[in-house]
Amino acid sequence: MTKLIDLPNIGPHAAEQLAEVGIATAEDLLAVGAEQAWLKVQTIDPGVCLHMLYALEGAVQGVPKKELDPVRKQELKAFMAANQPA
Repeated sequence: MTKLIDLPNIGPHAAEQLAEVGIATAEDLLAVGAEQAWLKVQTIDPGVCLHMLYALEGAVQGVPKKELDPVRKQELKAFMAANQPA
């Protein structure tokens, strides 16, 4: 079992939020995926930002968020826009 904070982009605060929504390990995050994890965090933090979504995707891919493919970043940006609380 790998700790969340051992993944790129995941610090103590993000790990705490993820654990609060039932994502306690790196394996949990990989199983759920960045988008679903972000939606879960949004239930406890309605202001969760795009940078968190990028961080989660980078963690899933095993890369720093700044290294995400620009096309993937656009997909994530569109996902976030479509899933903002009313």
